[in-house]
Amino acid sequence: MASSEKSFALRRLHSLLGVIPLGVFLIQHLVINHFAAISPESFNKASDFMFNLPFKIVLETVVIYIPILFHAIYGVYIAFTSKNNVTKYSTFRNWMFLLQRLSGIIAFIFIAIHVWQTRVQAAFGFHMDYEFMHNLLSNPIAFTGYAIGIISVIFHFANGLWSFAVSWGITQSDKSQKVMAFVSLGAFLIITLIGMRALFAFI
Repeated sequence: MASSEKSFALRRLHSLLGVIPLGVFLIQHLVINHFAAISPESFNKASDFMFNLPFKIVLETVVIYIPILFHAIYGVYIAFTSKNNVTKYSTFRNWMFLLQRLSGIIAFIFIAIHVWQTRVQAAFGFHMDYEFMHNLLSNPIAFTGYAIGIISVIFHFANGLWSFAVSWGITQSDKSQKVMAFVSLGAFLIITLIGMRALFAFI
């Protein structure tokens, strides 16, 4: 396989994994957290259900950890090797290209911290319930960090939907790409609302 063909295939795989399974997992994760907006008990029940799924470790490894490692590592490579030209061509799509890379770096850092504070500590016996998240997010610095991190992850996913549609030939005309831009914006606003409601529910 030629170098250009290999790069094209890797970028398509990178784009696909960003939507399936990682995008699906993001929405599912935020919906589970949103149960906190109903009541602490509702969140605890939903969280316990997910935590006690059969073959959880296998599912998390195959569906989450391996895809997210590939997506993150290759995404960082793209971010540091891509040439941004917003200073010469300050168009909307060029700014979205730059923000996609910046949000990806922030998301990478945030997810690493989040996994440590939740999954890793859970492995050491900490119970990931409403009280745990309340105590964590009652710290203004932690809350601000989570807000920035969540918005960055959601933006990266929503804006990535546009790139995914282009990369996979779903949107080829200018009109279809403009429609997809509005779809991406709508996804960003709706998912952000879910994520922020859940975040404020913990405090």
